[in-house]
Amino acid sequence: MPYRDGAATRAPDVLICAGLDPSGGAGLIADTRVITQLGARPIGVVTALTVQNTTGANGGEIVDAELVGQQLVFLLTDIEVGAVKIGMIGSADVAKTIANALHLTAAPVVWDPVMIATHGELPQPARFVEDALVALRPHLTLLTPNANELAHFARSPIATLADAAEAARALAFEIDAAVLVKGGHLATADAVDLLVTAAGVEELRGPRVPKGEQVHGTGCALSSAIATFLAHGRELADACRTAKAFVAERIEQPAHPGRGAPSIV
Repeated sequence: MPYRDGAATRAPDVLICAGLDPSGGAGLIADTRVITQLGARPIGVVTALTVQNTTGANGGEIVDAELVGQQLVFLLTDIEVGAVKIGMIGSADVAKTIANALHLTAAPVVWDPVMIATHGELPQPARFVEDALVALRPHLTLLTPNANELAHFARSPIATLADAAEAARALAFEIDAAVLVKGGHLATADAVDLLVTAAGVEELRGPRVPKGEQVHGTGCALSSAIATFLAHGRELADACRTAKAFVAERIEQPAHPGRGAPSIV
């Protein structure tokens, strides 16, 4: 819930650690839009700079890990955040730096483990993600892989909901945190996400929007929305359900900022 600062009630601050997509379709700019729309105040640190527009990504550069760490420590010794959303990290060193800084907050942490760009090449080889997971897992509340990212963690293909549930249960046990598997890449009639917690597996179902897979930034928007709802004090399952509905509405009516892919916000 919003907290009181003197006599005034303030919106919670949500910390973003993510890459910069100059087109605003994904990454920190898109995260900022979502968090603001949902009534919280975004603050953030850029982890990677990309050469990107709506037609795709064409390279980029990872931000120096020491600089990322300096920014985060300076922020977190000043601002009490209600939640943390992590997106693209870029390197194991950046992940370790983020993890070190997260000792300064007890806020819930949501990580969308971006590995492969849907719309081009980004500077984050998947081999860094395992090291990042080791560094970040003591702080994680929720990990939000899509089916391809889950397959990378599980080292086995994910073709069905049963495959996803089995792999997600094993991953949740390994990291001692919840896992939300985004089902957009699974061949199901509905759009089914799987939330795996200590309480079990819950299917979050919604209608599959035609051509929804072409919309850029859906994973960023979902994880940012979940983090924002957690900052507002919602329980995890409720935050995931409400965030899924929020994103589905925007997939139905995406923005068209350029000549390429439509954008979630």
